[in-house]
Amino acid sequence: MKQVFRVPAIFCIFILLAGCATTQQDTITQYSFIDAILAGAYDGQEKCSKILEHGDMGIGTFDGLDGEMVVLDRQIYQVKYDGSVVTPGPEETTPFACVAEFLPDKAVNIIPGTDLKGLMHVTDLAVPNQNIFLAVKATGTFSTMLTRSVPEQTKPYPPLVEVTKNQSQFHMKNVKGTVVGFRTPPYAKGIGVPGYHLHFLSDDKTQGGHILALTFEQGAVEIDLCNRFVLINPKDESGLKDMDFSKDRTHELEQAEKKHE
Repeated sequence: MKQVFRVPAIFCIFILLAGCATTQQDTITQYSFIDAILAGAYDGQEKCSKILEHGDMGIGTFDGLDGEMVVLDRQIYQVKYDGSVVTPGPEETTPFACVAEFLPDKAVNIIPGTDLKGLMHVTDLAVPNQNIFLAVKATGTFSTMLTRSVPEQTKPYPPLVEVTKNQSQFHMKNVKGTVVGFRTPPYAKGIGVPGYHLHFLSDDKTQGGHILALTFEQGAVEIDLCNRFVLINPKDESGLKDMDFSKDRTHELEQAEKKHE
């Protein structure tokens, strides 16, 4: 006669909860690294639906570098080259994304007239230790907001510094919305953007992009101090094949981050 072993119900519940717990507090999860994007590694490696398992806010891009990604309240938005904002399907993929389960540790009100450098300065004053990863979310009304997006690329992919020479720039005035992004320590150079990497989405979900400049009319910034960083690289051996990452790409990054009028 076959024996039947009964597992206590409480143990089954524990297994179920453990299987669902893919997000972790104070953790930044990143797919690929900034030097790979600078070098032209634009092929999508992970589904958009998958990255939402690791966070409810963040930034990134899409397969073929097709626009700017904003992750807000566990929804992904795609700011296209023409300025339109769409919600990509779960099967859409990303070559680079950085997300966190946002649980702020600090909040600071922003003085009217504060610009982008001022926002960074206020955040640095709140957390002066530059060796700590930060997830940042700022909400408010902006008297000016300047963002960009880039066109979808086809193979052979050019490096990012060439792509951004053809970027679209979007000038907004008196717009309400949310800034999301991260502050990366200097020692993570090549992995993330050292310093701040910030994207924007308007409250009406019709405007956004990678932030080049801004001015607050009123607002506040929330800060989540993160002591865990998880890097997920492509499983496919050919994903980063034949790319030289021994090169210092600091100058390329600086050029790619600039405004091009």
